[in-house]
Amino acid sequence: MSNLTGVAGKVVCVTGASGYIASWLVKFLLQRGYTVRASVRDPNDEKKTAHLTSLDGAKERLQLFKANLLEEGSFDSAIEGSEGVFHTASPFYHDVQDPEAELLEPAIKGTLNVLNSCSKSPSVKRVVLTSSMAAVLNNGKPRTPDVVVDETWFSDPTICKESKLWYMLSKTLAEEAAWKFVKEKGIDMVTINPSMVIGPLLQPTLNTSAAAILNLINGAETFPNFSFGWVNVKDVANAHVLAYEVPSASGRYCLVERVCHYSEVVRILRVLYPALRLPEKCADDKPFTPTYQVSKEKAKSLGIDYIPIEVSLKETVESLKEKQFANF
Repeated sequence: MSNLTGVAGKVVCVTGASGYIASWLVKFLLQRGYTVRASVRDPNDEKKTAHLTSLDGAKERLQLFKANLLEEGSFDSAIEGSEGVFHTASPFYHDVQDPEAELLEPAIKGTLNVLNSCSKSPSVKRVVLTSSMAAVLNNGKPRTPDVVVDETWFSDPTICKESKLWYMLSKTLAEEAAWKFVKEKGIDMVTINPSMVIGPLLQPTLNTSAAAILNLINGAETFPNFSFGWVNVKDVANAHVLAYEVPSASGRYCLVERVCHYSEVVRILRVLYPALRLPEKCADDKPFTPTYQVSKEKAKSLGIDYIPIEVSLKETVESLKEKQFANF
């Protein structure tokens, strides 16, 4: 397969490689014949790296590098000599005590640190940055079922700040800083902007978006009054690969298979797992947060054919059971 795509022996770098999306990305890149330089905070922490080193092709073509987002130049050695750089490392939590230290600094400084290493390395042909729908949605425009969100939307940092949406702010400022930097330095960059990412877990730890599903199946009394876009982790990883390989790829790519309110997610889970005790009522009495649409045109042009949410939810639950996070 690797010879067909002409990538045999090509070297790429993946930052934050032990993460949820990044682990699938590493798997797909190795499958396609790339040599992958994977940066992690601690290459000697087997709990964080065993799921990577056991992948097909890892023995021959996976190299682990130690790098820290806040340490200037710490990505130099992983990026030097790489043709493609996938920057996926950025923290994703909701309950933050200190947004500046926990989210903003690692997201913004980390992104610029990685891009700075890219600008020093003449081997780098393209950078693919993992951004988020968080950097797209929050611009003050209303979102209703007839509204179509697309790649031209950009979250407004002021609105994020006023609403104390720190994760959204971190992704917005990081992407903004990245576009400014690559324009100045003439770096070819593409961003991938996924919504809530679900599907099977390769890593042994529980990630934030899978935890949202785990809460629903582990005896929660209520479901949140939120509507989110949902997308399968394999589609997101695949989009990263295509964004690097397709010469015409450019700009941003929103990745949303479907926008669903939590009530709809619970309804699908009920059909899939009729015996499961799922929450019956919403966390508040307010009207349900409306859904909206997200344009699929650009993602389709890249070659993404979305896995339906029903399949994604089933894969998530089966994976949570297999990893013994869910106990039924």
